[in-house]
Amino acid sequence: MPSPQSGPLEKIGWKTAAAIVISNMIGTGVFTSLGFQVADIQNTWSIILLWFIGGMLGLIGAFTYAELGTHFKESGGDYIYLSRIFHPFAGYLYAWISLTVGFSAPIAISALAMTSYLSPINPTIFTDWFGISVILLVTAIHSISVGQSGKFQQYSTILKIGFVFVLIALGFYYVPVENTAINFTNTWQEELLLPGFAVSLIYVSYAYTGWNSAAYITDEIEDPNKNLPKALIPATIFVMVVYILLQVVFLRHASVGELANNVEVAMISFSNVLGENGGFWVSVFIGIQLLATISGYLWVGSRISYAMATENPLWKVIACKNKNGIPVRALWLQGIIAIILTLTGTFEQVMLYASFALQLMGTLTVASLLWLKRSEGLYHSPGRPWLQYIYILFSLGVLGFMLKEQPYESMIGIGFVVVGGITYFLQPSKNK
Repeated sequence: MPSPQSGPLEKIGWKTAAAIVISNMIGTGVFTSLGFQVADIQNTWSIILLWFIGGMLGLIGAFTYAELGTHFKESGGDYIYLSRIFHPFAGYLYAWISLTVGFSAPIAISALAMTSYLSPINPTIFTDWFGISVILLVTAIHSISVGQSGKFQQYSTILKIGFVFVLIALGFYYVPVENTAINFTNTWQEELLLPGFAVSLIYVSYAYTGWNSAAYITDEIEDPNKNLPKALIPATIFVMVVYILLQVVFLRHASVGELANNVEVAMISFSNVLGENGGFWVSVFIGIQLLATISGYLWVGSRISYAMATENPLWKVIACKNKNGIPVRALWLQGIIAIILTLTGTFEQVMLYASFALQLMGTLTVASLLWLKRSEGLYHSPGRPWLQYIYILFSLGVLGFMLKEQPYESMIGIGFVVVGGITYFLQPSKNK
């Protein structure tokens, strides 16, 4: 096999990089989060504001990662930024979180959700083993070459975007149901002060996870100075608009009672519009579009693990690439851990502890930009440093509320960070 430093033989353009961002963001969260939110927050303005705040935080993050990525120009994302700006220990912690839950958990959640959405077709076929088979198949596809990965990602993302556009068009074409959850009264002002509003931001934050995806594969992108910001920023804005429109559509075609505490809000809403058979097919396509999500997380997650492995002897066994520059061992390790998570956790629990750990480490990465000197000729984040301060404050608020409202899942997330720290110090001292 080539040496650990061997780069990819093929590179991707901004369209494929943007497809990765869109695929990683539009996953299970946008189709499931609303049910948890309307249990406490029922005003439509409140719901729209939740998704707008989440989108703006994602956009600030995209600005930040665009500057960090064009400065370092190495694949590995947060691992590279935190290691170079703060200390290798900080970067290692992020890579550990990414490997164990940060990217493996969204893959597992997507596989679980895909099985759930497709099971009405044939419950004996679409079991957990089907989800595991999908993870194995997509991992195999990404093991070939960057060009092959790019083609698969583009085609699966086109399918995803087309499906979402159809949902939005149908949702606004049909007249709202009689007992609609749409509520544009002034009660939103009171709901902003409820603990449920802050807790709902946790689910929204999870739904927006992935806005930084293209930054993890910087050295696989052609001319990253131009194409990395071009992929991150428009893709994040696009997803924010899509998310808000989808929530309004779901609210238009179901009651609060039907949606509250239910995961399959899309199927519920469109069953009211298109009938049981129509809702069935919406469910099926939600499952199919998750292929792009699984693909995107496998692709970028393995690059973080590989970057960590090249600099940490404990993981050197996965620090190698195939003849086409693919870190196959890191890729398959990511897939195997995702498979383990599909067999050991519930949908909501995995989502919450993964969200906490990612939010914690992502906030540290955004803060790292404040220590980075500007470089001439590279992308500069607008509003620096004030936008980063806003992101950090909001993020810390979300983490604080999650610790209070979901202490068990939060402590699991913290536990993953602690275990990662222990493994770092198990390595030879010369590495530090």
